[in-house]
Amino acid sequence: MKGKWRINLTLFLFLIVGVTILMRLFSFQVIDSDYWKALAQGQHRFHTQLQGSRGSIYLSSQNGTLHPLAVDRRWDFVYLSPAELHRKEEDLNEIATILSETLNLDKEFLLSRINRENSMYEKIKDRISSEEVDLLKEKNLPGVYIAQDNSRYYPQGSLASHIVGFVGGSGDGQYGIEGYYDDLLQGATALQEGERWSGGYLLKRSITQPQRGEDLILTIDYNIQFMAEKILKEYQKSLDFDKATIIVAEPNTGAILALANLPDFDPNSYSKERNVEIFKNQAIQSIFEPGSIFKSITFAIALEEDKITPQTKYIDEGFVKIGGHTIRNYAQRTWGEQTMTEALGKSINTAAVLAEKLIGHEAFLNYLDKFEFFEPTGIDLQGEVFSRNLSFKEGYEINFANASFGQGVSFTSAQIIKAFSALANGGRLIDPHLVVRDDVGPRERVISSQASSQITSMMVSVTEDGFAKTARVPGYYVAGKTGTAQIPWSALGISQRGYSDKTIQGFVGYAPASDPAFVMLVKLEDPKTRTAEYSAAPIFSELAKYILDYYQIPTER
Repeated sequence: MKGKWRINLTLFLFLIVGVTILMRLFSFQVIDSDYWKALAQGQHRFHTQLQGSRGSIYLSSQNGTLHPLAVDRRWDFVYLSPAELHRKEEDLNEIATILSETLNLDKEFLLSRINRENSMYEKIKDRISSEEVDLLKEKNLPGVYIAQDNSRYYPQGSLASHIVGFVGGSGDGQYGIEGYYDDLLQGATALQEGERWSGGYLLKRSITQPQRGEDLILTIDYNIQFMAEKILKEYQKSLDFDKATIIVAEPNTGAILALANLPDFDPNSYSKERNVEIFKNQAIQSIFEPGSIFKSITFAIALEEDKITPQTKYIDEGFVKIGGHTIRNYAQRTWGEQTMTEALGKSINTAAVLAEKLIGHEAFLNYLDKFEFFEPTGIDLQGEVFSRNLSFKEGYEINFANASFGQGVSFTSAQIIKAFSALANGGRLIDPHLVVRDDVGPRERVISSQASSQITSMMVSVTEDGFAKTARVPGYYVAGKTGTAQIPWSALGISQRGYSDKTIQGFVGYAPASDPAFVMLVKLEDPKTRTAEYSAAPIFSELAKYILDYYQIPTER
């Protein structure tokens, strides 16, 4: 009887354990099945994101041809598996020697990568050539593999480098169009799912297709851009300037046809540049005192306010006193009786001071505000800067006098091209832009069409009879103005008041004067000439002739 009791107890305990196990299994398989299924999938499934390919950027041309400026391209690259090499006990020194000779790489660099014996993946060279691919395949080295990857490629090299910018190592656009339109150019990501055995072998995967980024067509004309850069590089040999900028725009639409800077860089090898200053776009990221080119703006305002006419006469005494300050003409010249047209042609400082005084300080300031000189242009390039010119706005009479001829006020090249477009197109503001779009055209009027016509006529006299004859183009009337301004010490990073001996020499003009097809700015930093008449103006003439011939515009005379 006692033994039977033990048997019953044992059976009862088994029954309790069995019921417990069944209840647990029921909980696993029925009640909590979704949880455990998700947990198992989480251990075996992987999720990665696939980035859509980046949109391309194109330059245009007069005949409608598109020229690729930035594209995504598949490249071969080489990587090592050091763990595999160490596991197979290969001759590491010999492999490093062969790779060094084949890929033109430093042997010590290769050995440093090979010696990472726990690493399964060490990339050693990007963008290898087809010849290098063939050599590597022929040598068939253990632990050395060729793979492919998408990366950004700039087929034009350094052409328009400050326009396009580049894509950095993180995959984000930096500078220029790449930076400004990064969100549009970047493709949409897609999700990749996969499932693996415990041993790591792929069972299955599903990939949703990533979306490609948008393509962009620029207003930049390939041929004008090429010629602008070519001419700058040729003149740099003789003028030995430090930096240079050319902007060419359509005055009626604001479309930028060319934007060239020197020095430039190759965006394909941006990482090799040691001085990041080279990436700075001088056209939109450098402010400077424009000098006498600004007299055209002052005279245009005076014409609009009916304070002068092109034939208004005055007597130049060579200087004018403003409080305790004395303003003199260039080279201490005294011109005697002059018309305002002659004064602009001879770039007489005292005439500009008189014109501003007649306008009145408050009205002059309001017009500069209407021209939008105290705000960014909104040009579609990354990193645009501007100056509020707060010291000028302090209201001292000497500040307004100096500003009348472009001293003591600072602007970017893009701001100046925007203002002169209004002088050229009948008096309306434009929005400078580089990507082709439909919503473009002249905006509100800043001066009347009559004042625009008058200042254009006066600027034609500058190139016909004044100090800018070197800007003329045979067969056409050119409206333009030179400017030579000393660079302040502060702009050179030196904490000293006053001006250095270095100069900014510039020319702004448009042609044909009666119906301008383009407006152009040429700006040179410290060329080895005395004035812009011998530096910026000839550059304008050469490029202007090319554009007029390229557009097949009939001669005017």
